[in-house]
Amino acid sequence: MQIIQTVLALIVTLGILVTIHEFGHFWVARRCGVKVLRFSVGFGKPLYSWFDRHGTEFAIAAIPLGGYVKMLDEREAPVPEEQRHLAFNSKPPGQRIAIAAAGPAANFLFAIAAYWLLSVVGFAAVAPVVGGVQEDSIAARMGLSKGMEIHEVDGREVNSWRDINMRLLERTGEQGQVTFEVTTDGQRQDLSAELGGWRLDEDAPNPLVQFGVQPWRPEVPAQLGEIVSGGAAAEAGLQSGDRVLEVNGQPVDDWFALVERIQAAPGEQLTLTISRDGDTLSVPVTPAAVENEAGRTVGRVGAGVTQVDWPEELQRTVQFGPLAAIPNAVSETWGDTRLTFVAIHKMVTGLLSPSNLSGPITIARVAEASVSSGFEDFIRFLAYLSVSLGVLNLLPIPVLDGGHIVYYSIEAIRRKPLSEQVQGIGLRIGMVLILTLMVFALYNDLMRL
Repeated sequence: MQIIQTVLALIVTLGILVTIHEFGHFWVARRCGVKVLRFSVGFGKPLYSWFDRHGTEFAIAAIPLGGYVKMLDEREAPVPEEQRHLAFNSKPPGQRIAIAAAGPAANFLFAIAAYWLLSVVGFAAVAPVVGGVQEDSIAARMGLSKGMEIHEVDGREVNSWRDINMRLLERTGEQGQVTFEVTTDGQRQDLSAELGGWRLDEDAPNPLVQFGVQPWRPEVPAQLGEIVSGGAAAEAGLQSGDRVLEVNGQPVDDWFALVERIQAAPGEQLTLTISRDGDTLSVPVTPAAVENEAGRTVGRVGAGVTQVDWPEELQRTVQFGPLAAIPNAVSETWGDTRLTFVAIHKMVTGLLSPSNLSGPITIARVAEASVSSGFEDFIRFLAYLSVSLGVLNLLPIPVLDGGHIVYYSIEAIRRKPLSEQVQGIGLRIGMVLILTLMVFALYNDLMRL
């Protein structure tokens, strides 16, 4: 069932982003007087199609990993004399550049609209208060300590741990100082430390953890919440609200300690000492042996945690008026754009491992997780992915929009197009690069599995 949900989440996510991207090409092509033959979401044989009054075929195809807009073009097929003025190749370079750039532009505009919607509706954020600092880390050298709230990173305001993660991602692999503005005992101060070429873990990149910061979290007692029907906990007679005091006679401090003890005992009988309605009971339970996402066999009893509320003073609601939300949405989109360019540059220069490159499998898993998390996470994920799609399509690689823009720009300067031989060589080089990236990204996906 989860596989079906993941596949559906991928189809919906790519369907939305591809439709937006291709609509940008389509809309500007129509405005430039180019006849559009087909607007396809997906590749391969159309599963469903229809025609509009202009004769354009709109199709939903079988392979949902992209899409295209096919325009009338003398380079692809003979064009009747009376329709040559409608052909893409007959248009001046400026219009062809506009048509090529319209796809990525549509992705950026969608991201702005998505962030504007989130800003107007408002979203919840947890104040970035430090819960702990790892010894011998950059955070420790900086002087961060438990209870400090972070307000700025390198002079840029941060409202959540997500913002801080984004700022730290931009600094990975760099030398020089990183500066935090924090509040301690009601007073603001700046703390700095040398990065010294700080890098992320190639296998499990987590900027915050590898910087040495543990976010503050409320204490989570080892109290059972939902009990899964048919699970080991249900069969043992455990009930929602039971508080676990000991496992095999060893005290349990919190929920995380309980989970760790259960996961370490797949198929092994454990004796839980619990508190229920003022009584202390001993309950034997045998965790089922299951395989987690990392491929390790762990124990699981089928019980959830009792929900714990965050203190009101650490909860933030970020919300803007309709007009004030516009610059905020533009700023969010620019931040994602900048981060994507920085990540590409660091991969090329070796400051960031290429193992961070992701393909359709990772996108599908993140899409499914964001859909499950709720509206805000899914819209934010769509916006970020839309920006990434826009940036990647602007790279000056033949077969991508950026490569076409380079060709048409050279034509505008030279006042004649590059030879078909040169364009053919560029096309082959571009295809090799794109296929190599796709294979490498898919390999990374499989390694993560």
